[in-house]
Amino acid sequence: MKSTSSLKPLSVWSLSLGCPKNRVDSERLLGSLSVAVRHVEHMGRARLVFINTCGFIEPAVQESVRAVVDAVNRLEGCEKKPLLAVGGCMVGRYGAEELARELPEVDIWLPTADLPRWPAMLAAALALPEPPAHILGGGRLLSTGPSYAWLKVGEGCRHKCAFCTIPSIRGGLASLTADDIVDEARALLAQGVREIDLVAQDLTSWGVDLGIKHGLPGLLERLVGLEGLAWLRLLYLYPSGVTPDLLRFIRDAGAPLLPYLDIPLQHAHPNVLARMGRPFAGDPRRVLDAVRAVLPDAAVRTTFIVGYPGETEEHFDTLCRFVEESRFQHVGVFAYQAEEGTEAATLPDQVPDAVKQWRRDSLMEIQADISASLLAKHVGSRLPVLVDAPHPDWPGLHKGRVWFQAPEVDGMTYVSGPGVVPGALVECDIVENGDYDLTALA
Repeated sequence: MKSTSSLKPLSVWSLSLGCPKNRVDSERLLGSLSVAVRHVEHMGRARLVFINTCGFIEPAVQESVRAVVDAVNRLEGCEKKPLLAVGGCMVGRYGAEELARELPEVDIWLPTADLPRWPAMLAAALALPEPPAHILGGGRLLSTGPSYAWLKVGEGCRHKCAFCTIPSIRGGLASLTADDIVDEARALLAQGVREIDLVAQDLTSWGVDLGIKHGLPGLLERLVGLEGLAWLRLLYLYPSGVTPDLLRFIRDAGAPLLPYLDIPLQHAHPNVLARMGRPFAGDPRRVLDAVRAVLPDAAVRTTFIVGYPGETEEHFDTLCRFVEESRFQHVGVFAYQAEEGTEAATLPDQVPDAVKQWRRDSLMEIQADISASLLAKHVGSRLPVLVDAPHPDWPGLHKGRVWFQAPEVDGMTYVSGPGVVPGALVECDIVENGDYDLTALA
């Protein structure tokens, strides 16, 4: 058998759909194979076509199916057909057997339950040498550029929200060990990454399954001192896990730990929250008040679901007033989707789709005005901008972010000037704002 160093690079075309956690899975998989990987732009020139699907809600499932069908159509008639591999949450939700009956053109299905075995499964299908058993640490083929990387600290979820499919797809909570997380963070920083964004279905639950209660501050303490780390960001904090101890740790730690908190509240009316099975059903303001008592200048991001079964006009008006009064830095709004297998799908008083969409658009209009007002306060100030990538249409202009803008989910800062290159952290003058974006000059 040839040594792995003498093997030709594996040409790969890949697509990762859904959340950043999926992207981490894709990067770990492609970085852990026993040969070098070379990305190609055209499917027909690849030896492996890999699609990592999303199955969280029905529109995501439909997008995933379209992506697979499109790949099948584009590969039809190829003289040397690549291996078509499909993995991720859609496979975890519906099962490989059922999907194989519908899409027999797919060569190999990679269910989420087999995630640790994905590299070995692909290696066997491609007749490659067996990859290392441990896929963390240096095994990441980054797709985010030099400025940032996502770091997933665990799988699954221990909560039972009535609308959510994640526990049935990804299983219960399964935390990575602190040593594995720190090793992977070091490996990312060694690749030149400046910002690490911690993600999980609920960061505040990290370690509970390992016998570590309220373990997130201890984990963060091991990360904040890593050499080369400019920004450390937290996403997906379950409201009841945002404790005074965690908030005080964030305040006292300072840089590189950013005072940026993504806390999905999902609604503001106690009746709706109770039907969702969410915490703070009596008063969702409690968690926001707790944050601002300790971190008054924190950037808070949240998400809401409108049109949940039984949501009345009164309930929706309460949510609108809550958003107007709370003045969140960032808000995401989703029109409720009735997902098969969830408790919420069986509830009475389902809201018509047209009403759900109107409520979503109305709430986003409220937030757009709030966002523009908050951003306008930064015009004329000087802030560090982390540069992500060149603008595809405007030579000399780059896309970047200030500290309160998370990658891919928030607005961005358009920046130009000396020293503005991907991966650079540049002091800039903020010269203009829109509803969600800023413009800056170095």
